Amino acid sequence: MKKLAVLVSGGGSNLQSIIDETKNGILKDIAEVVIVISNNPLAYGLKRAENSNIKAVALDYKNMERKDYDAKMYNLIRESEVDLICLAGYLKKIPEKIVSEYKSRILNIHPALLPKFGGKGMYGHFVHEAVVKAKEKKSGATVHFADENYDTGSIIIQKEVPVYETDSADDVAKRVLVVEHEIFPKAIKKVIENLK
Repeated sequence: MKKLAVLVSGGGSNLQSIIDETKNGILKDIAEVVIVISNNPLAYGLKRAENSNIKAVALDYKNMERKDYDAKMYNLIRESEVDLICLAGYLKKIPEKIVSEYKSRILNIHPALLPKFGGKGMYGHFVHEAVVKAKEKKSGATVHFADENYDTGSIIIQKEVPVYETDSADDVAKRVLVVEHEIFPKAIKKVIENLK
């Protein structure tokens, strides 16, 4: 059974899909979420963790020195004996020490078809607005390994969705979110099978 740490900054709907799959889906008997960490004490993702009896820790990014924040996160992950780290709508850079120590074991979900619409400042709604503005015919979601930079690690899995001329950023966001919930657990399963 592989232990997962999930990092969230907001609502945590991807976290929920991972939790659900560890209980009754494709991750059952191969993975469990042992800790959820958020940079935002008000993140609903923390509540989702508590509702599933998973350790939930808020590290208040705004009120901590960066080095203290990084050290606390590193220690929490080490103490939890985590095998994989899943970034489920986590909006901060991962501490370098964690990136180097957990190489090829940090997964990130991105709401576009990387390498398009990735990089600093490209997250959440900003991505969907950029897709609509560029008059793209398709978008989608990507799960990739996280490295030192935003959205540059190698791709594990992608899935496309159509983008229609009449779509707003919200329309695209809804369509992409469905795909995110589907492919994140699949990517985790794929990585776990390759760890053996």
